[in-house]
Amino acid sequence: MSGRRAGATAAHREGDPTVTTQSTPATPGNPATPGTPSTPDLRERAAAALTAARARTAALTDAVTDPELTAQHSPLMSPLVWDLAHIGNMEELWLLRNVAGHEAMRPEIDPLYDAFEHPRAERPKLPLLGPDDARAYAAEVRGRVFDLLERTPLEGTALLDSGYVFGMIAQHEQQHDETMLITHQLRRGAPVLAAPDPSPPSGPAPTAGEVLVPGGPFTMGTSVEPWSLDNERPAHEREVAPFWIDTTPVTCAGFKEFIADGGYGEPRWWTPEGWEQIRAHSIGAPLFWRAEGGQWVRRRFGVTEPVPDDEPVLHVSWYEADAYARWAGRRLPTEAEWEKAARFDPGTGRSTRYPWGDEDPTPAHANLGQRHLRPARAGSYPAGASPLGVRQLIGDVWEWTASDFLPYPGFRPFPYREYSEVFFGPEHKVLRGGSFAVDPVACRGTFRNWDLPVRRQIFSGFRTARDA
Repeated sequence: MSGRRAGATAAHREGDPTVTTQSTPATPGNPATPGTPSTPDLRERAAAALTAARARTAALTDAVTDPELTAQHSPLMSPLVWDLAHIGNMEELWLLRNVAGHEAMRPEIDPLYDAFEHPRAERPKLPLLGPDDARAYAAEVRGRVFDLLERTPLEGTALLDSGYVFGMIAQHEQQHDETMLITHQLRRGAPVLAAPDPSPPSGPAPTAGEVLVPGGPFTMGTSVEPWSLDNERPAHEREVAPFWIDTTPVTCAGFKEFIADGGYGEPRWWTPEGWEQIRAHSIGAPLFWRAEGGQWVRRRFGVTEPVPDDEPVLHVSWYEADAYARWAGRRLPTEAEWEKAARFDPGTGRSTRYPWGDEDPTPAHANLGQRHLRPARAGSYPAGASPLGVRQLIGDVWEWTASDFLPYPGFRPFPYREYSEVFFGPEHKVLRGGSFAVDPVACRGTFRNWDLPVRRQIFSGFRTARDA
């Protein structure tokens, strides 16, 4: 499925979906939210999530010519046509074969779309389905899936309870859509995507640059969010010392100060691995930035524009985020600190689903769902702030944390090991919060993303913290 990988890139996790019998049940309901939806409501929710994902997939793949669909725009990414057929193959495997018990529609293509069998750099050499065949295959699978959704009881097994497996597939497709949007950013050529810019911040500006998050225990993760993925589970208590955290993500203006102060040339700010990486690749600014005419400009989906000072910085690696934090006399927050800042309500002592409470995100809360093709200005979305006043914890940019990607106590892989378990360890760092490229179905206060610390093509930024 997806979570993040690609090499393991933040935007979608691929894997050989081997069913595991040690499943974490997708428990219906959530004590922090209104009651469990009825079966008709669950069917409607699942159908809407699948439909929204497919509409986005079509927009991303129809925007370019067939030769561009089959081309590899970067060795870091698959050809777009691979993602398109992989989406259909994953959906067929889990819903038509696993749930409905059907025979494989095209068993000969299964190995072509196994991400563990074929690294991204090799996929253009495979006998992949062409654009027309890939579209037809994905459409035929989807038609059969909607028939299945109409008649399948959404209860009785961990896969079916609360429509979990349908939600899993919708999230998988949306995560691939984020991956494909990254490919569009890496693509060279005239712009083919368009979206309105975010509105200027409304309401009062943040009153402080950082806020104090009180120490003490809080509930991290979830055991009850119906469509949560295995690495978000189970809910458990964490003790966190008091700390200060930035009210907004670090901006481009702030990052320009780091550059101007020689941050990329001073080894004391960098881990040994980070210093080696920027020296080996002559890195001196975020990806897609370049100095031109006495100012910094960037390439964004085919458009070259001045780097906006008031937006969160984007396309930085974990090494760059960590170096900036050290230069600023601060540090990256741990994953537990980030989640406490995002979910803990000091007034009630509860962990909510989102910083603003338990209701699903709306455009007033966060910049999600590719409604825009850039982050909103720092300080936007006051309606989405946490009770302590921290803004933009959800949406805009994925936020690097200091933490390695590790299982929670009591973790059990479900429904297959290759979604999360094979990525656990110090090689991958955790990102939180989602970006403008993430759909709400695949973004919540407990959602965990992870990637290699060298990754820069992903929609990644960060905020900093310090001990209290």
